[in-house]
Amino acid sequence: MELFIVNELAEELEEEKEESWQLLLEQLAFACLEEVEYPVDDVEISLLLTNDHKIKELNKSYRNIDKATDVLSFAMEEQSDEELDFDDPTEGQILGDIVISLDRAKEQAEEYGHTLERELGFLFVHGMFHLLGYDHETEEEKEEMRVLEEKVLNAHGLSRDEG
Repeated sequence: MELFIVNELAEELEEEKEESWQLLLEQLAFACLEEVEYPVDDVEISLLLTNDHKIKELNKSYRNIDKATDVLSFAMEEQSDEELDFDDPTEGQILGDIVISLDRAKEQAEEYGHTLERELGFLFVHGMFHLLGYDHETEEEKEEMRVLEEKVLNAHGLSRDEG
């Protein structure tokens, strides 16, 4: 599994913090894949850390929602009738792209009273489960996704109570 991170706001982070975040996010990606027994070999995920302005543009372009959001996920396996079907997912693939607004993550961390690391971890894990086909359109789907998210986050010391 490879996680490619582009941080458009790198100047706002200390180098050590960015390196520790990268390691944490790689561990969380691996844990999400393992949790749903998804083959981890040759999987590629990209993450863009950006600001509210950029994520608002993407939200408008791809979802026709003209406002900033905290996280967007673009799964490569999502299909409409016009899209091609992918072959065997165990042969390696690009799983998809996750975009997180660091502006929004900072606001939400403060609002919820936990660390930025916990909020970033939550948003990333949430995006990962979307890439893996999970959604929260119904209460049942929302509960299933939330249980998976909390299991992964808790295993990495990022529970809601502990920050």
